[in-house]
Amino acid sequence: MTEEVVAGADDARAWDERLGWAFGLIADDPAERAAALVRLAEAQRKVSDALGRFNEMWWLTSSLGTEEQYQESALVQARRMYHQAQRSSLPDGLWGLHAAGDLATWPGLPYALLFLEWEARYPREWTHHAKAWGTKQGLIRDLALARPEDAVKAKLTDLVEIVVHRAYRCKDREYVRVARAVDSADLRDRLDRAIDSDSPWARCQAGYVLWLLDRPDVPNTRHVWRSWVAGRASA
Repeated sequence: MTEEVVAGADDARAWDERLGWAFGLIADDPAERAAALVRLAEAQRKVSDALGRFNEMWWLTSSLGTEEQYQESALVQARRMYHQAQRSSLPDGLWGLHAAGDLATWPGLPYALLFLEWEARYPREWTHHAKAWGTKQGLIRDLALARPEDAVKAKLTDLVEIVVHRAYRCKDREYVRVARAVDSADLRDRLDRAIDSDSPWARCQAGYVLWLLDRPDVPNTRHVWRSWVAGRASA
């Protein structure tokens, strides 16, 4: 069993011990967010230092054969320390850890939602401190395939609403998957209100999401998006 799978099997308490401080990243209080960003910077420094030690040990043992090198105790220990540091940081702590089971029952789910909420609510801070577009995309796609409880559905509905109200950011179009997965009267009411808002982004993006919700067989591709926008402009 790999270290990644073992980490993914951790219970909620273990996750909270490693990353509980990260909820400060989405706090309304700027001082609380600032304190969490300091914690994040320290965690990321530890990841960088551990990676440096691993690379150093890899170089020092590179004269060994491949099999011997990866069995060398010093290299094994350096790799273990690097992975341990990653588990206490973001975005590293979310990478590949739910592969052992269903995302909907994964103890790390609150932190996946936290990472996406942080990007949605405080995009500048997220971009400056933990930009990871691939992680964002992967989490959104995985959540769209999960069978979440009502509380998680409510959080995902909130995220769709936040995203359609802002200027487009990289991978935002992936949220169409989530909208389709949590489609409800509540979501549609929120999108209708966005269409009636003063924001051109909200009117356009909410209209597109609603249009796709009514056409579940239409793929959410760039071509479809551009065609929809063109048709809207000429209407």
